[in-house]
Amino acid sequence: MSQQLPDVQATQPDVSVGLNHVGVTGVEKLVKLGRKDDRPIVLMAEFEVFVDLPSWRKGADMSRNMEVIDETLEAAVAEPAYRVEDVCGDAAERLLEKHEYTSEATVKMEAEYVTRERTPASDKRTQSTATIIASACATEEGTTEEIGARVTGMTVCPCSQGMSNARARETLSDLGVDDETVAEFIDRVPQAGHSQRGHATLRIECDGAPEVDLHDVIEVARDSMSAHIYNLAKRPDEDHMTETSHANAKFVEDCVRDLADGVVSEFPDLADDAVVTMKQSNDESIHQHNAHAERVAEVGQLRTELND
Repeated sequence: MSQQLPDVQATQPDVSVGLNHVGVTGVEKLVKLGRKDDRPIVLMAEFEVFVDLPSWRKGADMSRNMEVIDETLEAAVAEPAYRVEDVCGDAAERLLEKHEYTSEATVKMEAEYVTRERTPASDKRTQSTATIIASACATEEGTTEEIGARVTGMTVCPCSQGMSNARARETLSDLGVDDETVAEFIDRVPQAGHSQRGHATLRIECDGAPEVDLHDVIEVARDSMSAHIYNLAKRPDEDHMTETSHANAKFVEDCVRDLADGVVSEFPDLADDAVVTMKQSNDESIHQHNAHAERVAEVGQLRTELND
């Protein structure tokens, strides 16, 4: 007769301190996103799965966490989900049910998402990539879900461009060009400024699934920077991106503010208590450091600030 192995994880720990997140990271799974009247999109997603742990319990059931995430994702593949955040929410609720000692379960997911588009000047077919960010937190009170995206674009420094404007005005004036013509030239031909590759992150969290479309989230994030960038760019496209970005120079602070404006404009159905996380990080071209700005706020607060 075999002897039952002891459940060491259920024993009292040497140090009685509770933990917020215990679980597994780096879990890679295929997730199938359904689309109306089109074939599903298959994502290679990476998951993090956590539960909280009371002070009286030594460890969590890691194998049970893996079992739950496997069950949930297999179900998601069998019947395509239409929201990645709902996949996370389903998994978090299953975790809460299967762990009688836990009061909170969290599931996070990231995946590379590819969209098809056309280049801005040459009108060539190309693709664009974005990182989908989704998560859910389940408690006895209910489940909150989050959807977001991290995208790459281009920004131009207004301060650097301002110095170029001053130099151009002075040079044209020295060449005998009248002030009115100088002003019109500066207005019509954006002057040089140092450019950066920018990274915009937009995440929206609320009770249940946020009333937003993933593609709109991606576009709001892309539009917050000076210009879109493309995987394919012919010479006319390069010229278009250069002119567009320099005509729309932005600091990282401007990008975050434009994210806020985009959320309020594009998502009128969001509840006032929905929480928005907005970040902009720029890979500086003339410095060894990078620039960063962010804001976390409820949608209602953003609406009030923008209306004022």
